[in-house]
Amino acid sequence: MLQGTGEAVSLSITLAGACMLWMGLMQVAEEAGLVRKLSRAVQPFLRRLFPGSPKAVAPVTLNLCANFFGLGSAATPFGLAAMEELAAANDKPGVATDEMCMFLALNSSAIELLPTSVLALRTAAGSGDVYCIVLPTFLASLLSAAAAILLCKLLAPLFRR
Repeated sequence: MLQGTGEAVSLSITLAGACMLWMGLMQVAEEAGLVRKLSRAVQPFLRRLFPGSPKAVAPVTLNLCANFFGLGSAATPFGLAAMEELAAANDKPGVATDEMCMFLALNSSAIELLPTSVLALRTAAGSGDVYCIVLPTFLASLLSAAAAILLCKLLAPLFRR
């Protein structure tokens, strides 16, 4: 039990260090304007996905950008804000709108460039090639997001409120 506890503490410290590194890099990217540029690039696309809730586009964009850089915990407040904006535009409280379902599908299948948690775990486990998963993860998340959007658009007419 003591050995397992020691390994757990060691893993936690390694993961915390990796998390701090990636959050620092995210802060640098944000201050350099990279996040803002990415947000501007995806906003026209998101306006088409969320035409009934223009106020929700900004928090949705920030949520997806945080997920894109592998900062899921940083994405949560933006996701909550986006869902609040989508709920404010809902004329039937308690019933999810198509836009709410679209956001949930996009958030769940978020395109991820840097899977920071997995990279940290691979580093802690002593992987020989920690970053070999970046491209496959990016491609899989891209396909997942495309499938989520397609399914939402195809299934929405079948489940009208």
